Amino acid sequence: MLNSENELILCCMAGNTRTPKARALGAALRAVREERDWGLRQLASYIDCSPGTLSRWETGDRCPKSADVARILATLGVTGEQYDEILAMAEGTAASHWLAVSLPEQRQQLSALLEFERTAKAITNAAPLLVPGQLQSTAYVRAIMTAGGVPPDEVETRIAVRVGRRDAITRRDNPVQLSTVIGEAALRQLVGGPQVMADQLDHMLDLSELSNVDVWVVPFTSGWHPALEGLFVLFESDEAPPVVHLENRRSGLFLHEPADIEIYRLAAETVFSVALDPAESRKYIAEIRKEMETTG
Repeated sequence: MLNSENELILCCMAGNTRTPKARALGAALRAVREERDWGLRQLASYIDCSPGTLSRWETGDRCPKSADVARILATLGVTGEQYDEILAMAEGTAASHWLAVSLPEQRQQLSALLEFERTAKAITNAAPLLVPGQLQSTAYVRAIMTAGGVPPDEVETRIAVRVGRRDAITRRDNPVQLSTVIGEAALRQLVGGPQVMADQLDHMLDLSELSNVDVWVVPFTSGWHPALEGLFVLFESDEAPPVVHLENRRSGLFLHEPADIEIYRLAAETVFSVALDPAESRKYIAEIRKEMETTG
């Protein structure tokens, strides 16, 4: 296994920069600096580093050593759990993938996910079993959190974070282009009960009217397609290389190698090829919504 010093050297020699973890680490460092109202040049002067180098660390273009990260955090007065979590992110920044299993790692990935959504130009989302995050209504999110065993004192905070992800597609300036393909099962599963699900379908229909949102539905009659193997999200940005995110109940995984990206691009193309187009999908969702009304 490579230590952080060797990883840094390989990262710079191979040009393997702007990995998901390097970008997440940089975003975390920038966030704590801005929270404490420190300027880039001010911090660079205190840690005896050029502003250009510090800037490249914050964008993920270069990989700081653990000692550099520790010096930044100490200078900014970061302590305790936050210090430990950000310092831990300095390990493995050049790895070919970023797997998160522990709770601290999953929190780091959630922060990274929010950052990638914020800076993305386009998001392609394949969701066979649940409505994807950007399209979820508040009641639908609450039903998932409650049934999923989220501690009661954390529910509202998590709902706020999940609902906040909608801003990427609804903001006025440069909203993300969202192309999402949803399995019919996700539309019929009564998460939270008939009324919550009916409202969720109404909410999805409203969002699908946005010019930057395309919703495609894969009906049960479509047969096999790659999304049946599990959900995946492809982030594309003008600022950084594309990233794929995979998630299950116990872990999350970011992939960025070109071969992995190509596999998921092809998978997305296959799923879209068997899905109803956006106009047909709106009609299909409306039909399912009407069925719920008549049978509920």
